[in-house]
Amino acid sequence: MIAESLTRYAHFIGIFAIGGLLTVEHLLLKKQMTRAEIQRMSIIDAIYGIGALLAIGAGLTLWFGGVGKPAEVYTKNFVFHTKVTLVVIMAALSVYPTIFFIKNRKGSNPEELVDIPKRIKMLIRIQLVLLLLVPLLATLMARGVGYFG
Repeated sequence: MIAESLTRYAHFIGIFAIGGLLTVEHLLLKKQMTRAEIQRMSIIDAIYGIGALLAIGAGLTLWFGGVGKPAEVYTKNFVFHTKVTLVVIMAALSVYPTIFFIKNRKGSNPEELVDIPKRIKMLIRIQLVLLLLVPLLATLMARGVGYFG
């Protein structure tokens, strides 16, 4: 019971970190940023990645780790599979901004301005919208919606 509670807590902390850090990225993103600002954004993005790994790791532990409900409860639920699909899509959408921040964070002049592609802000917005759906799907799943076992 303690292991399940701590795992669920880690899952929630990861999800809150994802939401908070994506929001911070969205609010700090500008059309042009200095390399120093991009370096800070890169750090925020790295912490976002750690939050995502925490959420995914805890989620996989809940699914396959033998804590809490049997794996069948998750495996035989199409709402759960929809939730997992949204998380995979979010992960895929986060790749381009991460690579952009890593590639552009360093340079000879930290005050040099770099044009930020509009696509980055749109990808972050899409991730935020998808993240809004994840707790809804989790709530439905907890109520047994989607179970076909």
